[in-house]
Amino acid sequence: MSDTAQTTADETYVPRLKRQYEQDIVPRLMERFGLKNPLAAPRLKKISLNIGVGEAINDAAALTDALAILRTISGQQPTATRARRSVAGFHLREGVAIGARVTLRGARMYEFLDRLIAVALPRVRDFRGLSPDSFDGSGNYNLGIQEAVVFPELDLDSLKSMFGLDVAIVTSARTDQEAFELLRLLGMPFRQ
Repeated sequence: MSDTAQTTADETYVPRLKRQYEQDIVPRLMERFGLKNPLAAPRLKKISLNIGVGEAINDAAALTDALAILRTISGQQPTATRARRSVAGFHLREGVAIGARVTLRGARMYEFLDRLIAVALPRVRDFRGLSPDSFDGSGNYNLGIQEAVVFPELDLDSLKSMFGLDVAIVTSARTDQEAFELLRLLGMPFRQ
């Protein structure tokens, strides 16, 4: 396939969740909040994924595993996060890599959210729904997953360490109520 054919195919692809947002969710949000302009409806801005790797101080392979997990889950190259200051009690020196993070936008963001809702969250042990109290007051939602192995694309045999995953969903909503309604309509399984 030539480069122009590949570019054209990529440009025409619209993730299922984004299409649903544009066709079904925006009109419902406009009606619910009395908005006149579709561009005023709350929307997703980005999703940030973070893995903290405390054992990376003593074991560099742990950081390599965390980077591989994020690369596989997100489809993007993650970056290592470094300690901002030294903490003697933790044997931590400034500049030492202690985590990994990646920020998703556009089509990858919608694809990740779709997989999170439809595949990963139902695989969490004893899952009874997400807490509706995890909004930050500015319309953003944060959740933690204790084990990243709930994503089926991970090869468990190649990993030496298991990690938790922090997910931060950033929206353009002005209030937590708007963000809650947006995420609920996108299919987030909130606890009643």
